[in-house]
Amino acid sequence: MPAAGVVDARLRQVNVSRESPPSPPPGAPPGVIRGSLTELRGPGVRPRSLDARALAALAANPGCRRRALLDGAGVDKGALARALGSPAGYGQSQFALVRGNSFEARVKADGGVELLRLVCERLAPGTALPEVDAVARPDLSAAGPEGRAARTALALREATAAGDWALLDHPLLAMDVAGSPAYVEPDAVVVHPDGGWTVVEIKSFPMIDGAADAAKVGAAARQAAVYVLALEPVAEHTAAHTGRPVAVHDRVLLVCPKDFSNLPTAATVDVRKQLATTRRQLARLTRVEEIAAALPPGTTFDLGLSDDGQTATRPAAELTEAVEAVPAAYAPECLAACELAFHCRKRAREDGAVEALGRGARGELGGLRTVDEALAAAGDPGANPDDPAVQALRAAAALRRAALADASGARADSTGAADAAPLPAPRTGEDPCH
Repeated sequence: MPAAGVVDARLRQVNVSRESPPSPPPGAPPGVIRGSLTELRGPGVRPRSLDARALAALAANPGCRRRALLDGAGVDKGALARALGSPAGYGQSQFALVRGNSFEARVKADGGVELLRLVCERLAPGTALPEVDAVARPDLSAAGPEGRAARTALALREATAAGDWALLDHPLLAMDVAGSPAYVEPDAVVVHPDGGWTVVEIKSFPMIDGAADAAKVGAAARQAAVYVLALEPVAEHTAAHTGRPVAVHDRVLLVCPKDFSNLPTAATVDVRKQLATTRRQLARLTRVEEIAAALPPGTTFDLGLSDDGQTATRPAAELTEAVEAVPAAYAPECLAACELAFHCRKRAREDGAVEALGRGARGELGGLRTVDEALAAAGDPGANPDDPAVQALRAAAALRRAALADASGARADSTGAADAAPLPAPRTGEDPCH
């Protein structure tokens, strides 16, 4: 199948809400005490909502306790980075947001007839398109994210028990991230008459000749894998209550504009690999309460915003001390996914940490933690010669010396040849060259 999924330039992707509900959603594992998270954010500061970039980065770098804690507490990392003097260098395109919302509205117009046609065409070839009135479209509105998640779970259960088609527009699903409840919102979920559930994501980037950029396909698949992961416990609960088998499909439907038009087209993407990776990485995340318990008493990331709600009044030195109290796992990839990446990179460079060179170099250097240690091991005759990292460093140093020697010899030979060669005599009627 050609690469056929594109990531929405809106970067809305996985929409996660951190509304600090009064109690965890049904079936969610116990999380941290909400009062402690409020203290970390500061009194009166509303928790910051996560998006797909944040959740994807969190799963891709599960060893970063700093990010796990700040995201779990709902701290505004962008505002924190600005207060530290290292603002993030990226943002969202408002034009792309408007374009994406407009395309999604077109796909879902007239009760989602076009969307259902694409579902039948791509996921159930040969199946007759259901009548518009025969497709259930439950109302998912409720008070707060906890209420919406409960309403979504009930609608999925009712639609599965009925054994008919159902289209859930922007359902809200509860999931656990590092011991803290979160809520994710796919564009749509389709319930099939046989009890299968399919995640639908609508993107505003075009699919040209049935294919799209491989990097965008991969990002879309990672996003959809989060939704599938969030649906799995709901499916188990539904199967237990309805007695019907429920399967969350590991093939998701991506809907995009066709070629250079605004007409929708779709393709299926297998997300089994991304699902396994996301499940494993999220399971590795240290729970937020464990990280918070290790902080010095009184640690807070409160910016002390002024009356305008934008200007931070707390000294940068205090904020730096609070941020540095939480261990980070910096890698160059963080620059494209985390608001605090520039601050962490600056610290890594100041400390000479090998992490600043990338995960590959960090893994190759083994127990050598700094660049100075690595350089010393390359030229230290007393270093352990059996250490693979030391052997590799010495080999690299030898190759560098040989390359520099060859380059110096080549320059010397070139200079000598030029000095030895006599200058040609001037042509007749031509002034000598000075």
